Amino acid sequence: MAGQGSTGNVIAALASFFIPGLGQLIQGRPLLALAMFVLAGLLWLVLLGWIVHLWSIIDAARFKPRG
Repeated sequence: MAGQGSTGNVIAALASFFIPGLGQLIQGRPLLALAMFVLAGLLWLVLLGWIVHLWSIIDAARFKPRG
């Protein structure tokens, strides 16, 4: 995938908007995707899941692959 602001990052951010961590999974970062999904799920129980959900969207949009 290309760098920040690329179409791939926009798609990943949109995916994370609907399901936290899905954008990271699309970008090939399964461990971070799982962590965000689980954290958002656990924190939604105490009404703080929106924090991780928002973090997931922003992280997917700003991701820059190494290399």
